[in-house]
Amino acid sequence: MINVVLGFFIALTVGLTGIGGGSFTVPALLLIVGMPAVEAVGTAFVFAAVLRLIAAPFYVFTGGVHSRYLRLLLMGAVPGLVLGMIALRWLSRGAGSPLVVIILGVLLAMSSSVTFVPRAQNAHFAVKNSRWLPWLALPIGIESGFSSAGAGALGTVLLLNYSEMTPAQVVGTDILFGLVLAIIGSAVHWTLGTISSSVLLQLLAGGVPGVVFGCLLARRVPARKLKAVMAVIAICAGLQLVWSGAASLNARQAAKAARIATAAAKVSRP
Repeated sequence: MINVVLGFFIALTVGLTGIGGGSFTVPALLLIVGMPAVEAVGTAFVFAAVLRLIAAPFYVFTGGVHSRYLRLLLMGAVPGLVLGMIALRWLSRGAGSPLVVIILGVLLAMSSSVTFVPRAQNAHFAVKNSRWLPWLALPIGIESGFSSAGAGALGTVLLLNYSEMTPAQVVGTDILFGLVLAIIGSAVHWTLGTISSSVLLQLLAGGVPGVVFGCLLARRVPARKLKAVMAVIAICAGLQLVWSGAASLNARQAAKAARIATAAAKVSRP
C-alpha cells in the first residue's frame, strides 16, 4: 500500500511541474522500501518513463518543442547516460554499494539545489554556440544514467538560461528530452534485470492517476513556489542518503576491522 501512495504523490509533483520523478523516486525506494541502489535506479527509470509519456502531451502540445536543440542535447546526453549506467553498475558490485548510496545522495542534493542558484542568463548563447550544447548535456546524461535524476531540473535550467526559447518551449523540449533518456535507461535496466516488477506495478497503480491529476491542476498551482518546496524536500532526501550511506559504510568497515582483529588473535595464540 505504501508504494501506491508513494507513486501517487511522486507522480502528482511530476504532473504539476514536469520534473521530480527520479529525484523523489530513488530516495523513496532506497530509504523507505529498502531496495538495492541499482534496482532502485532501474525501477525509477521505468516509472519516470511512464509518467513522462503520460505528461508529455499536456506540456508539449501547449508549449511546443524546439527540435534542433532537442537533437543537440540528446547527442551529448545519450552517451553520458550510458557512461553513468556503466559507472553505477561497476560501483554497485560488492562492497561498493554504500558508496553508491552516498554518491546518489550528493548528486540528488546538488541537482535539486540548482533551483536556488541565481540566474546568469545568456539568452543568445545557444544561438551563437549551439555546438556546445552536446557537451553541456553530457554531464546531465551522466547524472541521469547514474541516479535517474537531473534530466528535468538541469535540462530546464540549461534551456531556460542559455537559449532564446520561451518558458513554454523550454518545458515542452525538456519533457521530451527527459522522456527519451528515461526510455533508453529503462530499456537497458530491463535487459540487465535490475528492475523490481512488483514494486514498479504498485508505484504505477498510484502514479498513473497521480500524474494525470497533477497535469490537470498544473495551471491552477503556482509552479515556481511548488518547485522550490520540491527542491528543499529533494535536497533533504539527498542528504539523508549521504548519511545512511556513510553509516552503512562505517558499519562495514567496523565489521571488517573486527574480523581482522579476530583472525589476528587466533593466529597469535600458541
